[in-house]
Amino acid sequence: MSKKYALITGASGGIGLELAKEFARHQWNLVIVARSTEKLEKLKKEIEEEFSVHVEVFTKDLSQSSQCADLFKEVTAKGISVEALVNNAGFGDHGLFKGTDWAREEMMIQLNIAGLTHLTKLFLKEMVEKKRGYVLNVASTAAFQAGPVMSVYFASKAYVLSFTEAIANELSGTGVKVSALCPGPTSS
Repeated sequence: MSKKYALITGASGGIGLELAKEFARHQWNLVIVARSTEKLEKLKKEIEEEFSVHVEVFTKDLSQSSQCADLFKEVTAKGISVEALVNNAGFGDHGLFKGTDWAREEMMIQLNIAGLTHLTKLFLKEMVEKKRGYVLNVASTAAFQAGPVMSVYFASKAYVLSFTEAIANELSGTGVKVSALCPGPTSS
């Protein structure tokens, strides 16, 4: 069995689920993270049976900074060395900014921006020390434009793209590859 591990956030559905299957298809062991234990356990069973790789499940709300730190500590305590970090967890909302809910927007900013940045900070150090690794940050085509009625979401994805491009430049020559995935709208 391969010793390579990919950690994928937001793996319980949509793009994260498909990325988890794609990594498994290429014989990567997985650390899958989301808020839904039931969905993650179902995915774990499906992937282990179909692809014969090892899957670790962590139920976390990554909009909470302490949960990002806890995830890093728990993964490290299991002796797992993450070679690929896929920051996929995120969500959007819509409505005119003057009438949208601040609590939901704050959670979106915490997950789409702060959680992604925190996890990258935590897992990147070991990758640089080992002179190998991959970080894939899921942005969006929304990152390239302003988004009336989805202003906070579009702005959060612009941050993801800009942050990713900046650290990709900083890490040039280190053996660590950083890229952004910018999908268009999906049904998930």
